[in-house]
Amino acid sequence: MRVLVTGCAGFIGSRVAASLVEHGHEVRGVDNLSDAYDVRMKHWRVENLLGPSAIEWLNGDITDRDLVNRLVNEFKPNAVINLAARAGVRQSIDNPWIYYDTNVTGTLNLLEACKDAGVSRFLLASTSSVYGENKMPFFEDDPIDTLRSPYATSKKAAEDLCRLYRHLFDFDITVFRFFTVYGPSGRPDMSVFRFVKWIAEGEPLKLNGDGTQRRDFTHVDDVARGVVAAIDRRPGYETINLGSDRPVEINNVIREIETALGKTATIERHPFHPTDVVATWANISRARELLGWEPQVSLEDGIGSAVSWYLENREWAKNIEL
Repeated sequence: MRVLVTGCAGFIGSRVAASLVEHGHEVRGVDNLSDAYDVRMKHWRVENLLGPSAIEWLNGDITDRDLVNRLVNEFKPNAVINLAARAGVRQSIDNPWIYYDTNVTGTLNLLEACKDAGVSRFLLASTSSVYGENKMPFFEDDPIDTLRSPYATSKKAAEDLCRLYRHLFDFDITVFRFFTVYGPSGRPDMSVFRFVKWIAEGEPLKLNGDGTQRRDFTHVDDVARGVVAAIDRRPGYETINLGSDRPVEINNVIREIETALGKTATIERHPFHPTDVVATWANISRARELLGWEPQVSLEDGIGSAVSWYLENREWAKNIEL
């Protein structure tokens, strides 16, 4: 199968692309190497994940309609996996326009290009942030009406577009809602990378709230495995949570990192951020039923992989600005 992966130099996209190749698919990628965070991280993924898999990719932006049309028409994919996104809850408060440009207009450009080229299989990366303050655990059919950030609303809008294109044009769509993905070469704006860097370098660990907030931390390898497992499905329209189903207190994650590094954090406490939620928790019964999927990487092993990656790349990773 020929698969177009957008956001192929991203944290999740690079692993999905490499995993698809391992499973015998032909992969083409596109990524704009956005400076939303230190671009050296993306260059590392290109060299160490895309390169060894011999994945061809284009430096381009899915908000460029002509580029998207050309890419889809030339490659003629059997499926498109849209993992290109402007991510980050708090940052979206400062610049909501760029979130809507990428997450909504970019998704629309891809759906239109697929419609015109006769590509009906479309997979979209969404987020647990769309659940807001819903009762836990979060089920895919829960109402979504307590969103807390422009990021969350932009991802819901992308989901709505996908639902519409299923209705109007008979697409086969899978929407994944990812839960707090972490692991090697993780995003520097996410807590695990930040905590590892701060503790490893003896810097104050900036903690919002008292650390009792719980997150459904999900290892990137588990997420990639779930996405690849769905590539051959013809589901009509489906939404699938990919989470650990094991919410963990932030304080426990800090302790795991301290143990892995053999160091103690110096915690600098800050107020609870208004975009934050108290907890996230994925019900993953649908992923089990439809994909035969469940998480395999324990928190201890997952934190260990993130710490090992940081220490192996410390010479340059310690200089990444957070």
